[in-house]
Formats: sequence, C-alpha cells, structure tokens
Amino acid sequence: MTGADMVLEALEREGVEIIFGYPGGANLPLYQRLPAHPKLRHILVRHEQGAAHMADGYARATGRPGIVFATSGPGALNLVTGLCTAFMDSVPMIAITGQVPTAVVGRDAFQESDVIGCTQSVTKHSYLVTKVADIPRVISEAFHIAATGRPGPVLIDICRDVQQAEGGDFEYSYCSVLPGYKPALEPDLVQVERAAEMLAGARRPVILAGHGVILSHAEQELLEVAERSGTPVGTTLLGVGAFPVQHPLALHMTGFMGTGWNIKAVQNADLLMMVGMRVDDRVTAKLSEWAPKAESFVHIDIDASEMGKNVRPHLEVVADAKRALTAMAPYVKPPPADRGEWLTQIDAWREEHPLKYSRSNGHLQPQDVLIDMYRRCQDEAIVVADVGQNQIWAALWWNYTKPGLFLNSGGSGTMGFAFPAALGAKFGRPDKDVWCVAGEGGFVMTAQELSVAVEHQVPVKIVLLNNFSLGMVRQFQDDFYGGVRSEVDLTVMPDFVKLAEAYGLKARRVDRYEEIKPAFDEAQATPGPFLIDFRIDPEANVYPIVPLGKGLDDFWELPNGA
Repeated sequence: MTGADMVLEALEREGVEIIFGYPGGANLPLYQRLPAHPKLRHILVRHEQGAAHMADGYARATGRPGIVFATSGPGALNLVTGLCTAFMDSVPMIAITGQVPTAVVGRDAFQESDVIGCTQSVTKHSYLVTKVADIPRVISEAFHIAATGRPGPVLIDICRDVQQAEGGDFEYSYCSVLPGYKPALEPDLVQVERAAEMLAGARRPVILAGHGVILSHAEQELLEVAERSGTPVGTTLLGVGAFPVQHPLALHMTGFMGTGWNIKAVQNADLLMMVGMRVDDRVTAKLSEWAPKAESFVHIDIDASEMGKNVRPHLEVVADAKRALTAMAPYVKPPPADRGEWLTQIDAWREEHPLKYSRSNGHLQPQDVLIDMYRRCQDEAIVVADVGQNQIWAALWWNYTKPGLFLNSGGSGTMGFAFPAALGAKFGRPDKDVWCVAGEGGFVMTAQELSVAVEHQVPVKIVLLNNFSLGMVRQFQDDFYGGVRSEVDLTVMPDFVKLAEAYGLKARRVDRYEEIKPAFDEAQATPGPFLIDFRIDPEANVYPIVPLGKGLDDFWELPNGA
C-alpha cells in the first residue's frame, strides 16, 4: 500500500463517510487513489474555507469529526479561518493537508508554507508526517484527540513523497490511550456533593449552560438538576438549545445581547453555577461588574485551563458535563421554601423586560421572518446562523424544546460560516430539514459554495436577511462610535435572485410582510436548495444590548416608540 492508500484505508476504518476537499499538487497522490476507495464520498468545494466550514457543520450536526482535504501552501492556509472557528467552539475536525516533498521542506519550495506553525494556535494538536510507516498511528491518534475530552480540530500535514511511498503491512489499531493526554472525564464525588449543597443553600441561584452541555449530551441531566432544585437556567450563545426555551425555569440567552430577564437574574444571583462554558467577555460584558451580588461561583468544565481564566470559582469541578451532572443529581435537594420568591421575581422581570421589536414602521422586520420560519421548523429542523445581527435575532427568537439543533460560530464570530456549515450539516443529517440564516455581507464571503448545493441538490433553505449594510457594525457605529457610519453600506451587491439563478437554484425576493408565508411555502415545496432574499428594515437593531465597555446592568432595550 502507498501512503495515500494508508490514509484512505485508515479513514474507512474510522467510519468516515464524507470528505470535503480541494485537490492540488501536494495532495494529488490522495486523489489518485481516492476512486479505489468508493466507501469514501468526496465533496468538491469551491474554496478551502468552505470545506472547513462544511466539515465543521457536519461535525456539529452529527457529533463525529468532520474531514477536510487541502493541498499545501495557499490551500492549507485557506483552512486557517475554518480551523479557528472549530477550535474556538470545540468542534472535532481532522484536516489532512499535502506538503511539499521531505527533501525540500524548509527550502521555500513552490507552494510550501509552515502549516504547523501557522495553525498551532488554532488546532488542538498537529502532525507533520515524514515517514510512511507513521501514517496509521498518526491518524488513529488524531481521531482520538479530536473527539475526546474537549473536542477540537487536529491537523495532519503529509509530505507528497510520503503519500507516494510504499509501506509495509497495513496494521491499524484504534487509539484509546495516549501518553501525556489524559482528559478529565469523571468528577470528584466530594466536589459534586459540595456543589449540590451550595445550590441548596442559595436563595437566588442561577445555572448558566454553555456549549459543553450540548457536546456531552447533558441536556436531560441539566433539566433534572434544575427541576429538582428549582433553579432557573440561562444559556450562552453556543449553549442555545441546552435548555428548553419555553420551560418555566428558562432564562434564555445570557450575556451582553441576552434577554433582559436573564441579565437581571444574573446580576442579582447569590450563586452562579456555570456548566460547560468559558465565561468569556460576551457573557460577562465588563468583568468587574458581572454578577456583583454572587457570593459563590461553581464552575463545571472538562477543560481545567478554563478554571479561573476569567472568573475565579469558589468550587471547581473538572469533568465531562454529563458525568458531573449525573453524579450531582442524587445529592440535589428540593428548593427551600423561600426559593419561590426568587422565581416570582424572575417572572416579574420577564414581564418587565420582554423581547420586543418594531412592528409598524412600514418595513419588513427580521423577527417576523424568523417567527414564521421557526413555526415551520416545529422543533425538528437544524438552523445554522451566520454572524452579526442575523445571528442574535436567530438566537433570541429560537423557541425549541429539543437540543443541539441551533448551530453558529460563537467564539470566533466567523462571517461566511453559515452557508457552507449548513451544507455540511445536511450532508451529515439528511433526515433533518436545514435552514441557513445569514446576512448579505457574510453570505457573499462563501457564496461560491452555491455550486456545491446545486451539484448535489442539497435541499438547504437560505434565509437571507438583507439590510444593505454590515448591520452589526452599523449599529455599533450608531450607538457607540458617535454615529459616524464609515464603510458599512453595501451599496454594490449582486441581485441575489439572479445570482442564485445563475448557479441554477430557485430564489425569490420578499420585501413585504404578506409575502413571507408564500415565499416559505414555495421554498418548502421545492425539492432542492432555495434562496429567499428578505429585504428587511435597514435600521433594524438588536435589543437588548449592553454598550461596549459597560456592565450588564447598563443594558439597553428597544427605545419606546421605535
């Protein structure tokens, strides 16, 4: 077997079904042998960044590592944004890149780049393979590292001559133990018992759930702990879906664009239990003013490096979220009698600070579009949001009771993520309807992947919230930078209906409320991909929002009369 055959055989052994990739000089040996491995379906993308986002979306939707191929030099470097997106959001991915022959590595050969050096900060681990005999071990280790502990992307850079070289007998063993790599999975029972005691002793507790709850499939355990203890639960942006939004204990999304009642609860809590989250600046806003009345912080996370990075917890539980909450449940006590006062106060805040938006200013409002879309989703469809105002609108108006169906780029905030990620999600979950929610600014960054949607007739429905500007940047300039609108108007953009038709998919433009339903009806009746260009209110803003540099208590709501 050649090294290329070894790579492809190893992927088959790992149960890989789909590869997203783009061929080039340094990985042509892989593509030469690819037809001899018909179990592996290859999706030819139009840009390597699109391949990385597709692999990311596939991984988020299935829980299995997404696989991406790229050549050396610019091909591999085009993966960096996608690798960073996956790394920041703890998404398992295997990137296999071609590299120049071993004899010229480090000599500035044609299309050579230091891929390891360029991606070291955005991968969980990386390998440069210079010996054909190392291929089976490296790939086995890569899958183990990518999918265990806190998941993340792993890069394997393989020299071209190694791909062409013939190796000995192919022996493949699945990696289960790796020296020096021992992720913490099981919690300390003393710590989880103590956490339950602290929860029971609090008068105003709040649980904040992050992406780690979804990654560990701990939604049911979180619900059990919350209901047993009578504790309200909020989620981070990446944690949306970890707790049923319509549940009486739900606080919905937290942070500087979170719901008003969530913000009030966090700022008045005497105990915060943070589960599977990084406690980053989007959650805390001005850190020194975050949760000022909290007397205790409990942090549950699989990654020990997150403990105390931003907030020093009084109790640390380093473990997988599902295992930690499962171990905690038997110790959780019913809520004390005075817990009802806290829940009543939260209900009052929910009434005082509801989600609201302008309904009668003559323009199509994004919330009207999303409300109708979610009505059609019926707790079943996957929704992939891009970055910016469209992302926050999609998160705030999310109304599911089922978890793991809202995907977005949280940590990296990568514009252009949604459309290719939606394609990847649909490839991974063909049983699910998939909706892509994007702004026009982010969509054009990866719109070339319309070719993939048409070529494979991927029935992703694209909801384009088109406000003719970089909406979030425009809002920030209006609100926090003196109202100076600088380089945010997207004055020259394609006619998206004609663009879609040029690629060969159906599309429709909507600029009035009464056209929303017919447009969605047509999209759902169309077997393949469909794009709807919703011309929304160009002045529509995201509310609530916390001014930059301020604390959560300073959050702004929709102005009266807006």
